Amino acid sequence: MSVFMDLNLSYTTDKNRLQSVIETAAHLGFSTVAINYGFEPTAKKKQEIPTPKPINELIDQLPIVQGRSRPIRVLNRLTVVMSDSSHFRPNAAEYRSFDLLAVQPTTEKLFHSACMLLDIDIICISVTEKLPFFFKRAPVNGAVDRGVVFELCYSAAIRDSTMRRYTIANALSLMESCKGKVQFILSALELRGPYDITNLGLLFGLSDAEAKEAISSTCRSVLLHAETRKTASGIIYTTKTCSDSTCEAPAAKRPHLAE
Repeated sequence: MSVFMDLNLSYTTDKNRLQSVIETAAHLGFSTVAINYGFEPTAKKKQEIPTPKPINELIDQLPIVQGRSRPIRVLNRLTVVMSDSSHFRPNAAEYRSFDLLAVQPTTEKLFHSACMLLDIDIICISVTEKLPFFFKRAPVNGAVDRGVVFELCYSAAIRDSTMRRYTIANALSLMESCKGKVQFILSALELRGPYDITNLGLLFGLSDAEAKEAISSTCRSVLLHAETRKTASGIIYTTKTCSDSTCEAPAAKRPHLAE
């Protein structure tokens, strides 16, 4: 049985609405969802990176996934809309609070940087407008080799015919640039059932198997990539449990007092 995921549930301050969306996701059969915190820096004023809310503050009790005996898994995600290279700060401590990191580049230069250099998990493809640049094979293949996936948000394609045209055109352009080797995830601000989403994937140039993978195994790959990004290739994970002033030095390194 496939494990379905949606990694783009938009954050809202309305706790009841967010709880309702999570319950709906569990009822539709999604085993994992990610609450997406959008961050769009501007040059006019300094903006603070949002801080994710603890899951137990957003929902009192996690609902059980339809057809399974376990509760839904809820993650936190940050999406940075980049119109300048300075908008993504690789070593920002605030990023560590999020399970997933995504960027939405708005220029060809930033798209190339996101594919080849940035330590991220997801590259979002804009679907609300015609992209001002063409996808080139080298950066797209570079992202694929690094385990970074591309995301298409299908909500706009459902609501508006113009947005649907942009979504399909951008998806087909990306598929053609890498001869179908790119990995997609399909996500939404408005939930639909997993099998409805796979049917939409066919419009974006995905095969039936690829569309199903876009909401299951590819999403799992994103989660594993996020884990390895925060660890030493997923093998070593270190935490600091005390400050320098309170940590006691190992016995071998303690100063010996003269008797």
